[in-house]
Amino acid sequence: MIPRIYIPGDSGALALGAEKVAKAIEKELADRGIEAKIVRNGSRGAYFLEPMVEVATTDKGRVAYGPVKPSDVKSLFDSGFLTGGYHKRWLGAPDKIPFLARQTRLTFARCGVINPLSLDHYKAHGGLKGLQNAVAMAPAEIVKQVIESGLRGRGGAGFPTGIKWKTVLDTTADKKYIVCNADEGDSATFADRMIMEGDPFVLIEGMAIAGVATGATKGFVYIRSEYPHAVAMMQKAVEVAREAGLLGVNVLGSPNAFDMEIRVGAGAYVCGEETSLLNSLEGKRGVVRAKPPLPAIQGLFGKPTVINNVISLASVPVIMDKGAAFYKDFGMGRSRGTIPIQIAGNVRYGGLFEAAFGMTLGEIVDDIGGGTATGRPVKAVQVGGPLGAYFPRALFDTPFDYEAFAAKDGLIGHAGITVFDDTADMLKQARFAMEFCAIESCGKCTPCRIGSTRGVETIDKIARGIEPEKQIELVTDLCNTMKFGSLCALGGFTPYPVMSAINHFRDDFKPAPVAEAAE
Repeated sequence: MIPRIYIPGDSGALALGAEKVAKAIEKELADRGIEAKIVRNGSRGAYFLEPMVEVATTDKGRVAYGPVKPSDVKSLFDSGFLTGGYHKRWLGAPDKIPFLARQTRLTFARCGVINPLSLDHYKAHGGLKGLQNAVAMAPAEIVKQVIESGLRGRGGAGFPTGIKWKTVLDTTADKKYIVCNADEGDSATFADRMIMEGDPFVLIEGMAIAGVATGATKGFVYIRSEYPHAVAMMQKAVEVAREAGLLGVNVLGSPNAFDMEIRVGAGAYVCGEETSLLNSLEGKRGVVRAKPPLPAIQGLFGKPTVINNVISLASVPVIMDKGAAFYKDFGMGRSRGTIPIQIAGNVRYGGLFEAAFGMTLGEIVDDIGGGTATGRPVKAVQVGGPLGAYFPRALFDTPFDYEAFAAKDGLIGHAGITVFDDTADMLKQARFAMEFCAIESCGKCTPCRIGSTRGVETIDKIARGIEPEKQIELVTDLCNTMKFGSLCALGGFTPYPVMSAINHFRDDFKPAPVAEAAE
């Protein structure tokens, strides 16, 4: 049997040197005259172990090594790594690595396991079963199953996915669309990218199911321009899917028609907001639309449109394969299923951790993430990207649940977690939130456009010690106006990081003590 070597082609792994490792392995194979097949898989998400090279052995299954450097390659071959031999980089079976073994992988079950562009590999690992079930069902039955699963939007809003689909299904129109929001712009988020680069067919399958369920015949994936590898992978995957009859006039041989295209954004954070995204897709300036009308009734090109995040759509195939009850069995309260938590920042074990809703923030940061990379105490954790609240250790008992976070004036967002140690200056972080909003604002509404600019100026006055208590009152009032007066979440959620920094880390907003003059 020809040895099979798996080397991630995932952007994160490439950034950590995977391409150099791949070339070193290719050279070593050639020098030794060994015939082997190299598969460029996605990443399993344990980025602290990347580049993680795996070898498929006849008696031990897949054996992993990492993090591998080009300088390790010769000694790996000398150690017999093609048959799973021991080496200082030896990790054993990938699914036994503690970080991966503790996960509940439903949406990411194939990520890092399969060849991303092999439809046969995809099907061999359970792919297409959901779509096969869906094309044999009535649209209303598909929608009912998604509603009963409890799946909510994983992009940040947490709106029930099935309800959105039902609205589009029930709206009469000559054309309907499915739009996938892959404009993943939040800090500490990479779940969408991992799926698109590591298991693109699951997203295509999810979109096709959405099309069959709602009567939509055309889909668009809107990907941020900063994701060139994801764009290339999705374009290739769509071509493969089309050639295999997964897309086209007869999806899997059924009477249902559905096709899709990949579109690339131009780098605006606000285009992650669904109506700005629609404007951008239509070739217009990416500015927020007022609601109503809702996109589900009057969306892309004025037609009923389902707009879902990558993870929302990629979670649908497992629901249609194993049933709503299976998926709903995971989670807590109204937060059902699993959530891909992305752990980043100053953290020891950074990566993607898919788990059922309900783990506490402390478990995620301390047990899974291993605390800070610097070894210093954790001071704050920002959950939900640049618009998320900063939680102090006193709130680490908060379970990862939409309602639990909302009750503590926080939000889960896209489930990105950024860890800060005790050297972080929270006044600077609050200023950054306002500055970020000012830079990224589309400018359509006054509370966001002007409020963020005034916010930066006011926080700068606090930093200079100019009537700090008065300025804090002003920032609080400003945040209240932005929260309730902004047209979209950019201006509306900026108060979360600002006010949480003020409320939980008040000492950082006190003027620095003036050093006594030397005698």
